[in-house]
Amino acid sequence: MASLAVLLMFLSAAMATNAAAVRVGLTRIHSNPDVSATEFVRDALRRDMHRHARFTRELASSGDRTVAAPTRKDLPNGGEYIMTLAIGTPPLSYPAIADTGSDLIWTQCAPCGSQCFKQAGQPYNPSSSTTFGVLPCNSSVSMCAALAGPSPPPGCSCMYNQTYGTGWTAGIQSVETFTFGSTPADQTRVPGIAFGCSNASSDDWNGSAGLVGLGRGSMSLVSQLGAGMFSYCLTPFQDANSTSTLLLGPSAALNGTGVLTTPFVASPSKAPMSTYYYLNLTGISIGTTALSIPPNAFALRTDGTGGLIIDSGTTITSLVDAAYQQVRAAIESLVTLPVADGSDSTGLDLCFALTSETSTPPSMPSMTFHFDGADMVLPVDNYMILGSGVWCLAMRNQTVGAMSTFGNYQQQNVHLLYDIHEETLSFAPAKCSTL
Repeated sequence: MASLAVLLMFLSAAMATNAAAVRVGLTRIHSNPDVSATEFVRDALRRDMHRHARFTRELASSGDRTVAAPTRKDLPNGGEYIMTLAIGTPPLSYPAIADTGSDLIWTQCAPCGSQCFKQAGQPYNPSSSTTFGVLPCNSSVSMCAALAGPSPPPGCSCMYNQTYGTGWTAGIQSVETFTFGSTPADQTRVPGIAFGCSNASSDDWNGSAGLVGLGRGSMSLVSQLGAGMFSYCLTPFQDANSTSTLLLGPSAALNGTGVLTTPFVASPSKAPMSTYYYLNLTGISIGTTALSIPPNAFALRTDGTGGLIIDSGTTITSLVDAAYQQVRAAIESLVTLPVADGSDSTGLDLCFALTSETSTPPSMPSMTFHFDGADMVLPVDNYMILGSGVWCLAMRNQTVGAMSTFGNYQQQNVHLLYDIHEETLSFAPAKCSTL
């Protein structure tokens, strides 16, 4: 197998000679239209809560290139977004969850026995690819580098067992050529991408064959490509057929009127918090009314607790309890419909009953998240969700641990640009299906 230095030289050369932008359609699809909105939210919230429990456990224990990939909204039971890329030589296409809250790139690999989950296509088979290699355990992007030391034994390879809020996966860290682009004319092949070749996993991956980490760590796709920036625009949950795009690299730049920018808060150096994209949320308003939220409610503390992250892998926004209770009380005071118990059907805390006479929810003011230097205005469809006979606040309180999360339901029809070099998040309202 080629050394890591040779692989990195190969990658740099490929990026230098292939500087054209690559754009691939991002499609959001309801895989099962018979699943109601309330069932979807209930199951997505269940997965969110497992994910937050993982965040809490871990906290307690502890370039020049543009690439794009098609994604789709995964239903019936999940709230994640799926991106499609190709791996190996010859390339094999596979769907993977796009996750800004983690770093590891992985897919199921053959041979895959009883501990592998079912996926639509065949698992990637490393023995059928001419560009597959095993990653040395002392590689800079190896999960085992710290344990291997400066002089690992000959032939040392890195085995991993990665735990997520929604499940786990285990295998061997490897390197491969990844192919990006939706048509032969715009395809770009990038060698030397470090990824996980999993041959054992839990079965809770909802239509994907793996995961693509887009976080701030060295193993993420963003870091390995040296992309510098990436952007995405998530189409509405109620739209089953719309398309948009996830872009990595220069063409991800967000221009035009209405673009606002807020700085990322420096992440704690300790894993797993080091991979998250923290934002400074200073307050929340509903209409013109600023809520009485303590000024330090979303502060990231020196011990690594607290703060607010933006996460594409979480569906429902969670707010520290002092803030959530203010939002809940304000919504309840504005809605004249009778309060309904939606805890069983949706898992959400505040719901209102709809009848044949009130089948259409009332108009509501926008909700504004006041980030440092930039206000994100959310229309009612980004914070309320209509289900089977109920209309619910699509947020929850964060009582386990203190970290708040800005989820993807609140990111609908917002074009978001993560600028890694400038350490900023830019955003603008958009009709994502037209991008």
